[in-house]
This record gives sequence, structure tokens and C-alpha cells, in this order.
Amino acid sequence: MSGYESGASLPSRSLRDSEHYARLETPRASSRSFELPTHHVVDVSEGARSFSTADLYHADAKMATNNHHSPTTNTPMPDHRSRFLSDGELLLAANPVPTRESFATLNETDDKAWHQRSTELISKMLNTNLERGLNGMDVERRILRYGYNALEEEARTPVIVLFLLQFYNLIIAMLLVAALASLALQEWVEGIAILAIVTLNAAVATIQEHSASNALEALASMSSPQSLVMRDGMQQVVDSKQLVPGDIVILVTGDVVPADIRLFTSVDLKCNEMLLTGESEDVPKKFNAPTFAAGAGKPAKLTANNMVFSSTTITAGNARGIVVETGMNTRVGSIAALLKAKSGGPDDATEKKWIKNPIGDCIAKHRPKPTPLQLSLHHTGYIMGVIALGVAVLVFIVGMVRGEKDPKHPDRPVYLTMIMAAVSVAVSAVPEGLPMVVTICLSSGTAEMIKKNVLVRKLAAVETLGAASVICTDKTGTLTEGKMTAVKLWGDFKEYTITGKGFNPEGSILSVDGVSQAEPEAGNVQVRATLMAAVLCSNTQLKQVEGEDGETSRWMPFGNSSEAPLVVAAAKAGIWEDNLVENYPRIVEVPFSSSRKMMITVNALPVVNGTAMLDTLSFPGDKLPKLVANVKGAPNYILRNCTQFCRRDGTFEPLNNTQRNEISEAVDALSSQALRVLAVAIQPLSELPYAKGCDDADEKFAALSKPLIFLGLVASIDPERDGVRDAIATARAASIRTVMITGDYLATAVAIAKNIDLLQVGADPEAQATDCTQLRPQGDVYLPPADIDEITSRTLVFARAKPEDKIEIVKSLQRQGLIAAMTGDGVNDAPALKESDIGVAMGISGTEVAKGASDMILTDDNFCSIVSAVEKGRVIYANIQKFVMFLLSTNIGEIVLIFLSVAGGFPLPLEALHILLLNLFTDGMPAVALSLEKGDPHIMNEKPRHKHSSLIQGRLWLLVLCNAFLLLAGATTTFLLGQYWNFGELLTDDIYKAGGGADGTDYTDVTCRRWEGMDDGWRTFGNCAAQYSDGTYIFGDEVAGMSSFENSTVYCEGGDYDCVPAGLGRAQTMVFLGLAFTEVLRAYTVRHFTETVFARMLSNGYMQLAACMSVTLTVLVTNVPVVMDDIFGFEYIPWFQWLVVGAVAFNGAFWGEVLKAIIRRHDRAQARWDHMKAGFEEILLEIRHVRHHVERLEAGGLKHRVKRQ
Repeated sequence: MSGYESGASLPSRSLRDSEHYARLETPRASSRSFELPTHHVVDVSEGARSFSTADLYHADAKMATNNHHSPTTNTPMPDHRSRFLSDGELLLAANPVPTRESFATLNETDDKAWHQRSTELISKMLNTNLERGLNGMDVERRILRYGYNALEEEARTPVIVLFLLQFYNLIIAMLLVAALASLALQEWVEGIAILAIVTLNAAVATIQEHSASNALEALASMSSPQSLVMRDGMQQVVDSKQLVPGDIVILVTGDVVPADIRLFTSVDLKCNEMLLTGESEDVPKKFNAPTFAAGAGKPAKLTANNMVFSSTTITAGNARGIVVETGMNTRVGSIAALLKAKSGGPDDATEKKWIKNPIGDCIAKHRPKPTPLQLSLHHTGYIMGVIALGVAVLVFIVGMVRGEKDPKHPDRPVYLTMIMAAVSVAVSAVPEGLPMVVTICLSSGTAEMIKKNVLVRKLAAVETLGAASVICTDKTGTLTEGKMTAVKLWGDFKEYTITGKGFNPEGSILSVDGVSQAEPEAGNVQVRATLMAAVLCSNTQLKQVEGEDGETSRWMPFGNSSEAPLVVAAAKAGIWEDNLVENYPRIVEVPFSSSRKMMITVNALPVVNGTAMLDTLSFPGDKLPKLVANVKGAPNYILRNCTQFCRRDGTFEPLNNTQRNEISEAVDALSSQALRVLAVAIQPLSELPYAKGCDDADEKFAALSKPLIFLGLVASIDPERDGVRDAIATARAASIRTVMITGDYLATAVAIAKNIDLLQVGADPEAQATDCTQLRPQGDVYLPPADIDEITSRTLVFARAKPEDKIEIVKSLQRQGLIAAMTGDGVNDAPALKESDIGVAMGISGTEVAKGASDMILTDDNFCSIVSAVEKGRVIYANIQKFVMFLLSTNIGEIVLIFLSVAGGFPLPLEALHILLLNLFTDGMPAVALSLEKGDPHIMNEKPRHKHSSLIQGRLWLLVLCNAFLLLAGATTTFLLGQYWNFGELLTDDIYKAGGGADGTDYTDVTCRRWEGMDDGWRTFGNCAAQYSDGTYIFGDEVAGMSSFENSTVYCEGGDYDCVPAGLGRAQTMVFLGLAFTEVLRAYTVRHFTETVFARMLSNGYMQLAACMSVTLTVLVTNVPVVMDDIFGFEYIPWFQWLVVGAVAFNGAFWGEVLKAIIRRHDRAQARWDHMKAGFEEILLEIRHVRHHVERLEAGGLKHRVKRQ
């Protein structure tokens, strides 16, 4: 968006600046400092408000009212900023009535009365200088004395509290109950092991959340508000929290007031104080406004007209002021403190709350607010948890009815065995690592976006980015470089060429025959008058600045980008702003606004030899004009107010309709060359045509804007940004529609859109480009929604757009089910940013209000960054889908495995400790690696998802369920083989009946048949003293008394040896290894939804690390003595069982790849059909275009024949 649309901050000149006027850069465009003259006032290109800032606030926002007062009408809350308000500001916004009363109370009790003191007295009281501001030492001392300029907020959650919050989880609670039950029954190893794993998980999650919180705080600090101040006699941009009483602050349109400030200069200043007063209307402010005390003839106003207060918004004009209060001493801070104190007392709610829950209050206070995606995942986990609890209860009941004993712990009570089984079901169902992985994914994604010049202000925007289907973007500075260069000048019905490149004031203004027209000697009064009036009506200066790192000096414009080409072109004609200040002092300025589309300045005219002169242009007549109103702006707005035009020799002639149409045709011709055209006009004045003391900018504008004398047109070009064409092509391939919204003429907009390939070759500009006046053909009344939807559904270029049009365009796109991202930089863009699904503010040219209303900020104002952000958003969302699929399929497979084992009468294939280890570490590490995937390079060739679509849907559920089945089949096969190879039986009852059978909890008479391999065959294991039910020894009388015995078919030990735990331990070891290896391989297959596992297999270094760590951990816990047997109950398994485990893992991965191959084949067939369908639609569209073209030719021919007749 150009400066004429954006409301960019500009310097302004006054009579006091006539002797020495220094350069000024657009605020917040840079942190460099510039010297300023005395009482310099910063102005803005967007002066009077063209869009009511009441529309910045969401009318349906929920408001709280004072319980102790009568009901009042709810006041809307500033929703577009509420997402980023501090705790104190939110408190005020939620309590409008108490806020007003507290404000009135503070006014009555305020003994300082800053608004009633003169600025000279205040400057002495605060020991500051109105011209130079404070120095660095003063600032440091005052920060120590007054503190930082920030409202008190809730203290950051301590790490220990963050750690304890990890235990506030139903599944963790169940694990803790199981651990305590184990300890109570002196099952020390298992109880301590569960506690250790849960604690380790909590520690890892705490570290991750803490680091993510640090990263988000760093992001927030990068987007913290900044203020323009005078310090050490220089203009500086500082963080608002660094302000101290006595600072001199410069305020411009779009600023959020950083502190309580007493004004000492102002120009057409308006402020929205809705946060303090509840009033949505803007309040005029004036530095010298009179103040009335209550009872002095007028009622006392709630806020003083010569002060602005912290957290309010500047909606028009500019000003300078002295900071008088900061931090909690501001009105916002004081009111917040009063409201907090009042809310601390008893009220109806607290009286009804008989029992306080400090733990619940602490949890509510410190738990972070989840994003919509995290809430969705929490909901998914909740549903799975409910299902798991139901299954767990069913398992417990079935087990208790059947009286299932745990073969590995025969002395354990049945109820405890079933509790552990139920806990195993619950643990297997809930993905414990999911919240941690989501946090890592979102925080790392936002950090990656910073590298792409995108600063995310709200985590939810990361999720929405992947669904963006329309990008509505400004033109100037976003699609283009924002470096306007004047190339054409038109006047007196002749066109001139302006030579030269960039901002270097070297060049000429040449006529068609190549003769220079710039010098006074050339005699072209009209050309020089056009350039002179343009410079007088500008606030931009051209200065030569030193290059960095020893580079040569270069010319730079400081001010509005739209005025830069005018001052550069004038400099080529020898007309410099510095040389005009003394002879043509500025008297009045009416700033540009998006509704007026013009800027007007009134300058004094010098009298030379009895003639009023504007450079070489003389004004004839008996009464010499003393002033001249210089006007520049949109040609159509200026042209309709012109009654005369200037000839080459400086004479004025009446402007008739034929000449007016010829000028309009010249504008169209220049616009069709992708040139931005500004018109320049003047009005000689004997005196100001409005009442003395008039402060209304609109009244001044009405008096000065007509009748005008047309001088000429200046046409500039703004080159497209590098990479914009490719970015638009990338967005188009991703089925994302790019819509350009600009204030330029339709012809200019269409030409630029063609240059950047937004309008492709063969496209119909009449169908895809729209003048925004078509949206509101009756002035400010918009078409019905259905008609607007028809226009927006086909339009790629909107020209001559107002900020209000953006809102209607966004609403229309949303009605069509599209997800719209909207860019903006001015204060009037805030409603559209709020209304859109993704508000994108400009980091360089954007105002604080626009940034506050946005979800993300482009730090380089570049369209390419938006497309990169969308791509990253898609990658993040796809990564979340991948690890959720990975974890869900694992957990579904595990819960079904446990349930079938208990219901089928099998021993437990895995214990709670094993599942916990699998879910948190063996699965958790690959899941984290999946969240850090770089993404599919073809992800921008896919269509955007629907905003409200489920995270897992359609074919993804097919993949989840198929993978869960493959995992279940592999684990079941491994477990059954393990059972058969270690017992010769499958069911628990059959195992207990082998040999002499079990006697209660005594399993010493049970024997186990174990397969030792092809060479050794079957072998019987058991206790040497094992007996059959008839009392005979199973291994013979000779062996019964031995401590051990072994031959090719028998192995036994004496004492209390029991073969069942060892056999079950081997079977469980096989299942654990099979699941762990299957998950490692499956993590590689899940990296791509449909592509083969070998595609970019080694591109993610985190995956290689996670796989190595997972395999290493698995091997260690199943082979290191004490850890494997005493803690986890694993056993060594022979080599052929390792081969089976590996085969099962590769088998699962193989069939997973077969499933993806089937999907790929289906996609290729669908793609062929879609290609044929698209080709047919293109043919129909081409036929339609040809038909329309023929109809237009026939209509034109018929009109021509009628005209001839």
C-alpha cells in the first residue's frame, strides 16, 4: 500500500520551521537518529479519520458489568486488540462501568493535576527540555527511580510449579495409584520403576515447556510496542517500557499511547479512549485546549483535552507531549490496581463458595492457555481416555470374575493384578507424549518463521496458515519494492519524459523532440509550476546520506514513499525543498486521508516586482493573491474540482468537458503502462476561505479543494519485488488465490497485475479486475451480499479500494467458505485485519494499531514472506498430523492387544511399565523427530484444507487403522509364537495345567515345554522336585533332590524355582522388542503420507538420531542385567527369536508401504481424470471468452452504425 493509502508518518513544516528544517524519517522504519529543529511536529499522510474507529471494536464482545450497580448497556470490548492486551488492560476492558467511576475518582483525588499546569511548569517540575528531551544519564537514573513503563502482570510460572503441573493428569494419577499400591504390597521394584519413569517424563516435559515458553517470550519481546522520542536532541525509537517521566514523545496516527502524556503541540489530533471511558467515538485533543473544573460553567469532562492516556489509540493527526506518568502510576495502572483491590473483597460468588480449593486455583492460574489445535487434540485424548477407562473397567471386572493370577507375580492379589492390567489399558490408550510434542512443534515452527521474516504473534495463526485459501495483499511495498520513481510528466496536453534512475537527482525532463524543459530558460512555466506545487505540498525531503562500511554516499528520501518521486523529479529541475521554506512558508496543512484522496497545503506567495510569483508562474489580476493552496492526489478527485488549466506559457484558460475527458484519457493511458498517476493543482487565495480559529480538517478541506487550477500529472513506477512472480505461481499451484487490493486506478492495477503474472496471459481483465466503486455504486451503500459474492468469487484485482472495502471483501470471501489472509498497515486497516482469518501487519510501514490487530507481522513487508509462511504453516500442520497418526495407531494397537489378551484368557503380553516405556521414550523420540520434519517439497501443490476439518480424517484414518492393525497383528503373532515356544501352550489355564499343575499360588509343579531351535528341539523346564497330582516326581526320584539337572530334553532347578515367570518374560521381551523395532521403522514410513519410505530418507537428521537412541535404549533395557530382569522383568531370548522380532518389524513396514503404493496408484488415476476434466473446463472457458469478445465486437459495430445513421 502506498503512503497515500497507508497513513505512514510524515514530517510537517510550519512557519516556525522556516529558518532551519531538518530531515525526518518515517517513525519505526529505522532506529537511526536524526536531528530535529525546535518544536518540530510530526505529521501523517492520513489525517482526518475516514473510517470510524468504533468499527475497530467487536460489537458482540462479552462485557462484564458491576454487580453493585444497575444494569447498563454493554460496551463492546476492543476485540481486535484484546488478544494482546496486558492483564491490567483486560481488567479495564472487562469492567467498563467500574473503570469510568474509578477514573472519575482519580480525577477528583489527583493532586498533581497535570492537565491544569502549563507545559513550561511541567518541564521545570520534571527537569526536561521540550526541544532536546532527556539525556542518556537522566533516563537511566529515572528508570531506577520510577521503574519500567509496564503494568504489573501475573508472575511467570515457577519451574517447580510447572513440574508439578505435569502430574495433573488422569493417566499419571492412575499410574501413581498403581505405583503406591505396588509399594504398599512391598512390590518395591515395580513401584519405584513406575515412579521413576513418570518423574523422568515430567522432567522432560517441564524442560520442553520451559524452553518453549522462553521462545514465545522472545517472540513477544520482538513485537513489543515502540515509541518515537526525543533524547539528546535526536529522534530515537525505543521500547515503550523504557519511557520515563520527562521523556518527549512524538505521536502519530496509528500509535498506541505508551504512557500518560501532557501535550504541548498537536495537529488535528484525535484519540480513541474506549478502554478508559467506554465511549466508541473518537475524542479531539488539542495541546492548548481550555480546561474547566466542575461547576465552572461547564461540566467537567472525564478526560482532559490536553492529555492522552496510556493504552488509548491515536486515530488521526499527530502531536508531541511530555510523559508525566508511567507504569502503574498511569490512569490505566491506577484503575487496574483499584479494580483488583475491589475484586479482592467478598462478593456474591465468593460468599457462595464455601470451600476454597487452592490447588484448583493454582492450576487455573498457571496452566497455559491452549491453542485451538491443542484443544482439539486434548478433546481427542479425552475421548480416547474415556474409551480407555471403559475398557479398563471392563478388563478389571472380567479379570476379577475369572480370578486371573499374574504368572510372574503369583503372590500378588487378584485385584492388584487387575488394577495393573487396567492401568496398562489406560496407559496404552492415551498418548502421553502428545502435548509435549505439539508444544515443541509449534514453538520450533514459529522460530523457523522468524528466519523467513515472519513474526507470529499468536500460536493459533500457525495452525490457520496451513488452511489459507486466499491472500489479500496490498500492492505498494508488498508486491512492489515501494521505491517510486517518476518517469512521465503530463501537462498542457503534452507528455514529457523524466530521465534518471532511483533517487539520484540527476536527470532531465525532456519533450518529445528531446529538448530539456526543466530549466527556467526553457520557458516551460507549466512544468516547473507543477513540480514546485508538488514539492510545496509534500512532507518528504531528499538527503544525501553516508554509506555504510565506507561505501559512497547515496541519496535517500525521508518521509512518504508516494512523495519521493515528486521531490526527486523536482530536484532534477533544480527545485529543492530547503530553498523554498523561506520564500514559501507553510500556513496550513490538510493531511491526506483515504476518503478525501488529496493533500492540501497553503503557502505564502512572495511578491516580485509587484507580481505574486510561484517560481516562474505569475498570477494576473488587480488583486494580488497572498497565498496559494497546493493540492495533490488522485486525478479523478482533483479533476472534478478544476475549472481552469495552466498552459505552457503560464496562462490560465477555462477547462471544458472535452479537455477534461482528454485529461482523463491521458490518466488512463499512463495507468495502462503500470504507472501510478498523481494530479497537481493550485488555488490562488487572497485570504484563508474559512473562519479564523477553525480546527475542523474537513471544513478546511471543503473550502480549499475547489475551485482549482489544473497544473499537470506526474506518473511514477514502482518496480515489482524480486521473487513475486514465483511466489504468486507457488500460491496458484497450492490452490491459493492471490487478490491484489490497491488504491490505484484500475488500468494501473491491471497493468501491474499483468507484469507480476497475477493476471495471466489470456485472462479477461473485465472479469478478473474490479473497480471497488462497483461494490458500492450508490456511494457508501454496498451491494447485497449475494452480488458482492459474485464479484469477489472471480476478481483477482480490486482497484481504487478504501479500507472499508477490505472488510466487505473479507466477509464475502468467508461467506464462500474461504480462509482469508489480509495484509494491512494503517489504523483504518485494523478492522479488516481483525475480520480476516489471518491478519498480517507490515513490520516496516505498519502502525502500532495495525500490528496490535494482527496475528503475524512481516518484518520485511514482502509478499514472498506470506507465501513462505503459508508453506511453513502447512509443513507444521502436516508434521502434527504425522506424529498424531504415529502415536494414535500405536495406542490403538496396544489397547486392543491388552483387551484381547485379558478377554481371551492369555497372559498379559505387556505390563504397564513396558507400555509406559514404549509410549514415552521408544515412541516419543521418533514422534519428536516427526514434528521437526522439513516437509514435503510438493506440499504447495496440494489444495488447502478446510478450516474446520478434523486433524485426522478421510484416508488418514485409514492409515491410522491399517497401521494399528499391522502393529496388532505383528504383536499378536510375536506374542503367540513366544507363548508357544516357551510353554508349548497359549492360554493361561493351559499353562497352569502343564506338568503337575498349579496349587493355588504355588507354581513349582508346573512344567514348561520350550523350543530350543531346530537342532535341539523341545526341552522341558521346571522344578526338580515337581510332582504330578498323584505324588510322583515328574523328572524322576533321582533328580528330585538335586539343586539342578540338565540334559538334551530336560532342565530343572531345585528350591522354589518356577519356570512360568521366565517363560512369560521371554514372550513379553519378544513383544516389547517387536513393537519397539516396528515403531522405529514405522516412523520412517509415516514421514510421508503417500511417498515411498526411501524418498528423502536421510533428510531429517533428528530422525536418524531418534532412531539410534530408540534402538539403543531398547537394546539396553532388554540386555543389561538388573535393569532387564529386576526392574522390567525381561529375559534373554535366543538368536532365532531376534530374527522373528526383526522379521515382524520389517513385515509391518512392508505392508505399510504396500498400502501407500495402493493409495499412490489411486491418486495417479484421480489426477489423470482431474487433468482431463480441467482441460475440458479450460476449453469451455476459452469458448466463453471468444463468445464474449464476439458479442462486444458486434455491440461496438452496432453502436457505430447507429451513430453514423
